[in-house]
Amino acid sequence: MGNLVIREVKRQLLTLPTATLAGAAWNNNGEVIVVDDDDEAIAVSDEYAPEHLELMTDRNDYYVDRLTNYGSLFVGEESTVAYGDKGVGTNHTLPTGKAARYTGGLWAGKFIKTVTYQRLTPQASRRIAPAMARLCHAEGMLAHEITASVRFNRYAPSNTE
Repeated sequence: MGNLVIREVKRQLLTLPTATLAGAAWNNNGEVIVVDDDDEAIAVSDEYAPEHLELMTDRNDYYVDRLTNYGSLFVGEESTVAYGDKGVGTNHTLPTGKAARYTGGLWAGKFIKTVTYQRLTPQASRRIAPAMARLCHAEGMLAHEITASVRFNRYAPSNTE
């Protein structure tokens, strides 16, 4: 099956108007990987973390539900990178060089400040304190360990009644 892909790329390069550039890209970076099953294909794709990923399979929904590392995903034969780049996509500023492993494409939310907070009940604080203290100790963060231990003692049932 991989040989068929290689033959098709070579065939298309014969008539492609940008064959010089595309041919150089193919020769320098082109790669065909043959996998045994869908899950291996997903693992390979997530490792590559491509900027653009065109998905054309008999099980597109299976892939959509499991793929995690890509800049923009184009699902099905009806979709194409050209559409996303030029009109129907959310953006054209996408992560390259495998950066899709840890970030997505540029969107309005990248310009919005987000903040988070935590709020625990005394009982929840006491319940989580021992595990947090052990973790802090293991990481050498001894002052953090102390703050967890203080809360464990502070919220003992006799102290919170």
